[in-house]
Amino acid sequence: MALDSEDEIKKALNIDSWRNLSKDKVVKFAAMMPDMGADVAMKIIEQFPKFKEFAVDTLNVLEREHGSTLDSNARSQERVHAAYQEIREVLKGQLEREDLSADDRRFLIEQLMETGEKESERDTENKQFLDGLFQKVLVGAGAVVAAGLVFVGGKIMVERGGIPRA
Repeated sequence: MALDSEDEIKKALNIDSWRNLSKDKVVKFAAMMPDMGADVAMKIIEQFPKFKEFAVDTLNVLEREHGSTLDSNARSQERVHAAYQEIREVLKGQLEREDLSADDRRFLIEQLMETGEKESERDTENKQFLDGLFQKVLVGAGAVVAAGLVFVGGKIMVERGGIPRA
């Protein structure tokens, strides 16, 4: 579907004015760029004299949302560690009993060690999750902005007769 006018694009984005273009609609706008004429896309982008600031603001919003996710994750991790600590306290209490056989003591010690190993595994998995999440957020945000700008710039060069020579 070719989008040949600003009005068609505004209608597709469900906005009345470019001032109403929210951060989430910028992503939709970028995705629509391949269906726009280069002149129309550039005319729209020119209406954003602070496009760089807008892109930075979008990244800041993503960063805050990522921070919120990190906070929630930290609380969850604290609960997991507290649960493992409670289990160890119960096991230690059982170890203090004088009527335990050697096999019972060995079993409780193995359980203590297993909780430590599982907690360590959980911590490692969480760190890998966080690293992957952060990378995806940054790459995704940067790719949307860069792809839109590269697409429009490349399309304009092609329509205007090729790549300018230095």
